[in-house]
Amino acid sequence: MEKEEFKKKYPRLAEEIEQGTGKADIQFEVEKPKPLRKFAGYNPDVVDFIRRCTTNEQAYEIIEYMKGREEITMNEAEKLCRQLEEEGLRSFGRKKDPGYYEREG
Repeated sequence: MEKEEFKKKYPRLAEEIEQGTGKADIQFEVEKPKPLRKFAGYNPDVVDFIRRCTTNEQAYEIIEYMKGREEITMNEAEKLCRQLEEEGLRSFGRKKDPGYYEREG
């Protein structure tokens, strides 16, 4: 569209553009995107709970509790108990201290 044609179709707008009126001073800041949370929506499993334990007895309690809630099967519970007995508590991974998910996530 040529300038003259624009003036005929939109006289007030053309006048504002030529005179520089109707301009708005806009200021804004772009926020940095928030980092994705690594563990957002993560549901800990039996091994995550075992890794919080300090003693084998605590780990056995966790296994029994999860078995009672039917979150693990009898076979899984037996396998976890066998691993705990034969390889030890830290065979499931290093201990997860309180605040683990906040620090790591």
